[in-house]
Amino acid sequence: METDTRREQILHLLESQHKPVSGTVLARLFRVSRQVIVQDIALLRAENKNILSTNKGYVLFQTPKKEENEKRVFLVQHDTQGVEEELNCIVDNGGHVLDVSVEHDLYGQISVDLIIHNRADVQEFVEKMKNSSSKPLKELTSGLHYHTVEAKSQEILDRIENKLKEGGFLVPQ
Repeated sequence: METDTRREQILHLLESQHKPVSGTVLARLFRVSRQVIVQDIALLRAENKNILSTNKGYVLFQTPKKEENEKRVFLVQHDTQGVEEELNCIVDNGGHVLDVSVEHDLYGQISVDLIIHNRADVQEFVEKMKNSSSKPLKELTSGLHYHTVEAKSQEILDRIENKLKEGGFLVPQ
């Protein structure tokens, strides 16, 4: 298969999926190595295709047709045992966790897309974290990190902020 054709098919596949597709699945589907898929994704991004890399795989970010949701960045801090409770606090109150980022002394801001919408997503992330030999980003900054949270209204974001504060997660700014 020609590389251009494969990239078009990858893009078409991501457009038709509502869930992330892993690099391994794409590699098997197109009968190439995972590294080839990584290169294809990088080239598609260079063509301004809005492909996000999440902990679950690749997803094509498409601007919602309806009105934009509200977003807010929360500065939070907790230990590893607090991850599940913190994320559930957000999704249980109507929020979607878009990313996690830290301010690193050497590298500046490091940000990773999470795309967590519900308790099932939280559980999947926590299980992956438990089974991974890698450490969460917050380990670089003594537990201090940011989440961009999306919700349907500022009122929902206010409620999430209050719940994070009540849970002892929110860091005053």
